[in-house]
Amino acid sequence: MTGSKEKRSFSAKMKDANSAFLPSEGTQAEPTHVGFILQKHFSMMAFTAAVDAIVTANLVNTSPLFTYETLAIENSPIMSDLGIEISADSIINEASPLQPNIPKILIICGGFRCSTEAHPPLSMLLKTAATQGVIMGGIWNGAIALAHAGLLDKQSCAVHPDNHAFMRERFPQVTTSNQVFVSDNNRLSCAGPVSALDMMLYLIGETHGKTIVRAIKEILSCDQISESSDIRLNQIIDDPCLPEKLRDLMALMAANIEEPISAEELSEFVGISRRQTERLFQHHLETSPSRYYLELRITHARRLLLQTNDSITNIALASGFVSSSHFSNCYKDYFGVSPKLARESR
Repeated sequence: MTGSKEKRSFSAKMKDANSAFLPSEGTQAEPTHVGFILQKHFSMMAFTAAVDAIVTANLVNTSPLFTYETLAIENSPIMSDLGIEISADSIINEASPLQPNIPKILIICGGFRCSTEAHPPLSMLLKTAATQGVIMGGIWNGAIALAHAGLLDKQSCAVHPDNHAFMRERFPQVTTSNQVFVSDNNRLSCAGPVSALDMMLYLIGETHGKTIVRAIKEILSCDQISESSDIRLNQIIDDPCLPEKLRDLMALMAANIEEPISAEELSEFVGISRRQTERLFQHHLETSPSRYYLELRITHARRLLLQTNDSITNIALASGFVSSSHFSNCYKDYFGVSPKLARESR
């Protein structure tokens, strides 16, 4: 008697590249609601970096992890530092401080020209949020609003260097850090646009796990500049933690998708034995060479399937599968749907 066919799962390195297309696992929790408080002249680059992180988190998961809204102080739309206006979803003022419906996470978005003065309705909102255990963060000099509300006393925070002197003079009970990003007791803060993304990735990791963060980085960090300033697209094979021989093997596989190379040929090309090849993959990637190669090809096929109008037969051949039926079976094993259904629902 033959048992039911077991569904295949991607190994860790390849799962990040495919997470958005995998079937959901178990019951999905309600999305976490995030409120972005936009101050006049807020940094558009820092704001969009933060929003991009949570939007991408939704894209790499089969169900939404976050919802978000923009909040204005007194007036909407809010003028950004680029002269581009953003219409707010809600307004914080004396009449409507949003206290009954405070988001689970509040991020105050500052900028180079943002006011450092206190705003009583905002301070009231932040104090109420603190009593409800809301996670709060400041971008650029957004942490100043948290300091005005007394929510950073005896804590550390990060702000733009231009605001260090003000923070140390005005709030001696707050430690102004020289770090670009700080997390301290449910309060997060960062100094600018690049660290805004890092802060949000840290927050996403804390609330939804490191796997989601790796999947987000797979999309958003592909053009990160290395220490050598060698500006090129980052890929798995660029991981400096992996041995050179293993990276050579992975590069050979990536360069030979349509006509896969045998395990013996791969090992011979890099000058090691097949057994050494298997040990490298198992030790560093926790998978076998054949499984990694198959997942590399099925990922390549998935991209062609969803981004082109080529026939499924041609895609199968271009991805190194001997027949469209073999490709369809492998695709369904990994993604839970046939290539035809995946394309129809793209």
